[in-house]
Amino acid sequence: MQIDQLRALLAVVDEGTFEAAAGALSITPSAVSQRIKALEAAAGRVLVERSTPVRATIAGTGVVRTARQMVLLADQLRSDLGEGGSAPVDLPVAVNADSLATWFEPVLGVAAGWDDTRLHLEVEDEEYSADHLRRGAVVGAVTADPVPVAGCRTEPLGSMRYLPVAAPELAERHARGRGYDWSAMPVLRFNAKDDLQHGVLRDLGVVTAPPVSQVPSSEGFAAAVRAGLGWAMLPEAQCGEDLESGRLVLLRQRAHRDVPLFWQVWRLQTPRVERLGEAVHAAAHRLRPPAVGGRI
Repeated sequence: MQIDQLRALLAVVDEGTFEAAAGALSITPSAVSQRIKALEAAAGRVLVERSTPVRATIAGTGVVRTARQMVLLADQLRSDLGEGGSAPVDLPVAVNADSLATWFEPVLGVAAGWDDTRLHLEVEDEEYSADHLRRGAVVGAVTADPVPVAGCRTEPLGSMRYLPVAAPELAERHARGRGYDWSAMPVLRFNAKDDLQHGVLRDLGVVTAPPVSQVPSSEGFAAAVRAGLGWAMLPEAQCGEDLESGRLVLLRQRAHRDVPLFWQVWRLQTPRVERLGEAVHAAAHRLRPPAVGGRI
């Protein structure tokens, strides 16, 4: 398996089409196709589905993961030998939307100073971001899963606290005595994977599903809560000032949820990957302290 073939594999999987991969590699689509065919011949199996977008097959997933590591090592070796290249190295990372909108932001500022590295972010729910590692799509992920993916190590970052909040007008409209009519008060969800709000409802014993609106953007989600579209669990970092000013009200004391977050990253140690991890940990000081324990 040649390094150029592995670069072609990563390009078609990351870019989604052979044409886009050719543009990223500055070669022709025919050359990309030939490299993929040669790689598949060497592997003895089909590695990518010729779909739109292109996807790795089950066999291809393992090759993609290894290819990403080999390409990163090859680029690092060229740099160490003084043959550093002209093009910066891509570091794909999975991070959940709430983290990206709050504590993760300083990582972007640090990465802006890396002339030899480009940061590619994949936004995914924290419960599912480790799947990107399993597929070899990223070198690291902010995840809620403490169990390390094969070939990775897990490091605790801290916890994000979520609070049940609503616009005061919405809360007043559904107030019932000292509580609220939870089965009638509209609720928000981020996407179909978001179970935070319904977890609270289950704990409250609510059996009748309230009206649900969906807003798949962290900033838009918070704006929808402030606008009164529904109540929701918001990160404490996004609602602190609004609670103080009365723009939002806390619906239930001691109903917060602390979601532990972890940094899952390749065990493969290169200066770029280690530098990325240092930036993530430095930014994570804004989270609640992690539970007692070390690396897993």
